[in-house]
Amino acid sequence: MWLVDTSIWIEVFARPARRRLEDELPLDDVVTALPIVQEVLQGFRDERAYRIARDSILRFQIVEPEMRVDLFIEAAQLFRTARRAGFTVRSSVDCLIAACAVRHRVGVLHSDRDFDTLARIAPFESRNVKR
Repeated sequence: MWLVDTSIWIEVFARPARRRLEDELPLDDVVTALPIVQEVLQGFRDERAYRIARDSILRFQIVEPEMRVDLFIEAAQLFRTARRAGFTVRSSVDCLIAACAVRHRVGVLHSDRDFDTLARIAPFESRNVKR
């Protein structure tokens, strides 16, 4: 199973689309998380495109649908661990997504270097499609 990061969804929902998700992995292997849903949907200006994207992304299983404080503590710890190891993580939201991946033992499909960094200090698979 794979969490598909916002960096991929942006390419999927672009007009014209710059990426087809099904070319990257089987759609049955896709899951999402609430921070990804928020990041994806807040970027839409057009109401029709927003509704299409919302309906599309919410068809996938959501890991951590009831986000609790302990998940945020884990995300903060990932950020701190990376910093102590000499790595810079640019987005605290990426730490939250990585914490979801670790907790649910899923990989992260992305084109965002933060996940490559986080995968160096946390037990999840990072698949960067830019490489």
